[in-house]
Amino acid sequence: MPLRLMQALSLLPLGLLQAAGALLGLLAYLAAPDYRRTLRQNLRQAGFATRRLAWSAALEAGRMVGELPFVWFRRGPRAAAQRVQVSGYEHVEQARVQGRGVLFLSPHLGCFEVCAQVAAGWGPITVLYRPPHKAWLQPLALARPRENLRVVPATAAGMRPLLRALRAGEAVGLLPDQAPSAGEGTWVAFFGRPAYTMTLPARLLQLTGARLVFAFAERLPAGRGYRLRLHPVDDLPGDAQQAALRINQEIEALVRSCPQQYLWGYRRYKVPRGAAQPPSDGGATA
Repeated sequence: MPLRLMQALSLLPLGLLQAAGALLGLLAYLAAPDYRRTLRQNLRQAGFATRRLAWSAALEAGRMVGELPFVWFRRGPRAAAQRVQVSGYEHVEQARVQGRGVLFLSPHLGCFEVCAQVAAGWGPITVLYRPPHKAWLQPLALARPRENLRVVPATAAGMRPLLRALRAGEAVGLLPDQAPSAGEGTWVAFFGRPAYTMTLPARLLQLTGARLVFAFAERLPAGRGYRLRLHPVDDLPGDAQQAALRINQEIEALVRSCPQQYLWGYRRYKVPRGAAQPPSDGGATA
């Protein structure tokens, strides 16, 4: 039933779905004190302690949810990926000319779901995803792939396809600000506070020689689509902790460019089960 419902909703106009989502985001902000507290705390931690921005962030989080049926299931010339203005594609093309794979890092900012769909139009891309805890959500996760787009679970077995893809000159997509499992990250500063940050991007780059490109799809108003910005980072440090810190700094810069579209309600500073407690100084600092 959820799959059929999502497919039916995908036929509605994008602007209408985003407007309905904004209303849901507002209701969630008002009705869920834990969510509201987390959102405000994260904003204050990043130096954005404004009530107006908190409301805007809640509305944008709702729009993100509302647009998912359209982004995941709309097909044809009016699909979400066809409504994206791209800047910075030359960095991707340069890597392909050199025979290198491309590692796309898309934070929880804007419509991160559409980034991989656009990249799939340029060639094969493998995307890492975390299997949902609830069984009824699994069909939705597996129904998302399109032509040239493959999803693999965030498990040990899922690492091999990522390496094969990059070594073959293909693309891989990751959410770099998703808290990894214990043993797969390091404590480094994110907006001045220790955040358990994945070291996987640095390992993939070292093992494959791929090019690192940040991707941010800004949500345009009134259902007009998205603006995808591609920004390469070619000087990532070799040290795992320093590389994780540099990635967080790049994410911070992207977030500051459009703070209302960051997913501030995400528990970015949680301690994964089995991980050591964060150091009091945040480990490596900016």
